[in-house]
Amino acid sequence: MKIASNGLQFEVLDEGPRDGKPLLLIMGLGMQLIAWPQGLVQQLIERGFRVIRFDNRDIGLSSHLDEQGLPNLGLAAMLYALHLPTPQPAYSLRDMGQDALGLLDALQLREFHVLGASMGGMIAQHLALLAPTRIRSLGLMMTSSGARRLPGPSMRIRAALLSRPARPNDMDCVMDHLYGIYRLIGSPAFPTPEAELRAKVRAHVLRSHHPRGVARQLAAVVADSQRAKLLGQIRTPTHIIHGTADPLVPPAAAPELQRRIAGASLELVEGMGHDLPEPLWPRFVDAIAANAAR
Repeated sequence: MKIASNGLQFEVLDEGPRDGKPLLLIMGLGMQLIAWPQGLVQQLIERGFRVIRFDNRDIGLSSHLDEQGLPNLGLAAMLYALHLPTPQPAYSLRDMGQDALGLLDALQLREFHVLGASMGGMIAQHLALLAPTRIRSLGLMMTSSGARRLPGPSMRIRAALLSRPARPNDMDCVMDHLYGIYRLIGSPAFPTPEAELRAKVRAHVLRSHHPRGVARQLAAVVADSQRAKLLGQIRTPTHIIHGTADPLVPPAAAPELQRRIAGASLELVEGMGHDLPEPLWPRFVDAIAANAAR
């Protein structure tokens, strides 16, 4: 279904019991709501959650903002590395937090739980700052505070993220390109079978392929370096989950994030990369439910 928020239209999927504990899932850079595995969602529903997923702005079936033009990611990355101010993005991660809050208002949900992954975890932090009295618990997966002194991905990972398919208009080529990236950042101890991962990539591309939106989202991430200074304001029960083998957001980000949020708990998962491996779903669900009970 489509829901209006913050002047835009968002594709939303609302599942589980109407009287369940509302849990908003926020996905990461360029990822659509279907990147939350249905099996994981079902396990959350079985634990009493009403699970709400949505496509972030500029991706999936939500509003695209192509009129905002394309950012100069090369310049932004260079300035970021030099600790200099980066160009003003088309929108901010705080704007995306406002998007999420507007969706919950439209659903008439006064109180709710939040789980964000990667960039979605950054947006979730903004949401916790925007609505401190409404969030009952905050789950942050494979994300960071955005502090500039944190280690970043290797040059190999950076190059892969900034690369383009050899034939951008050939969907088979696009799928092969994305498959290579997802395999590169996935969990070495919990590898997704090739056929399953290719099926996920195909579903993603056929549902919506919008690389311009990904570029604008990435520009918003790069420009969001001041959030770290605000995280001491968060008092929401917070649990952080991070893989020890995450090549995209190195695991050093997790304890640093924990130090910034009062009372936050941290769970480091051996062999987990930057994905949501099926063998770990029960562990994730247990952790999310335990944090919600706080």
